[in-house]
Amino acid sequence: MFVQRLSSLIAASLLLALAQTAWGADAPAAPAAPSAPSTVVVAAPATAPAAAPASLDNRIQDLKGDVIKLNRDLLVLEEELLFPANTQVALFVSMDVGKLFELDSVQIKLDDKVVSNYLYTANEVQALHRGGVQRVYLGNLKAGTHEIVAFFTGKGPHDRDYKRGTTIKFDKSTDPKYIELRIKDSTGKLQPEFDVRVWQ
Repeated sequence: MFVQRLSSLIAASLLLALAQTAWGADAPAAPAAPSAPSTVVVAAPATAPAAAPASLDNRIQDLKGDVIKLNRDLLVLEEELLFPANTQVALFVSMDVGKLFELDSVQIKLDDKVVSNYLYTANEVQALHRGGVQRVYLGNLKAGTHEIVAFFTGKGPHDRDYKRGTTIKFDKSTDPKYIELRIKDSTGKLQPEFDVRVWQ
């Protein structure tokens, strides 16, 4: 891919510049050419000492920072090229409280095609409990009507195996579409609930 090749090329150029900087700092100074003897000694005028050049460590850290920023910008550019706004659709998973359901995995179908199967770790579930939102899918869709079906598997009330699904039909226009799959506790029913919210 063009962007990946560009990223590798620029990163290699920065590393080459870093190596050249290091070699230049460590290179021995060339011996001074012998001068003709002189019988007159003239005192050099006093001058202020030259400012010390930036240390090699500082230059290395600056280059590392530049590489990190460049990689971030290239990732954003790659995402924009692969998923332009007029066809982009993104799916997210969130959890509200989650005391009545212990999430294990999520399967998502988009227009009867499985686009995501995700198995959660304990740390990821804790992050969702703390208000985190996870992007589980990013892709392209043409304009028109589409359907999402999501299946949630885990432990429900009384530590019983639990699998529930939710579905939604939505219209994709030329604007990007962001859809949130939410897991909520229904205190009235004492059961977990699963719904879908389309962000406007």
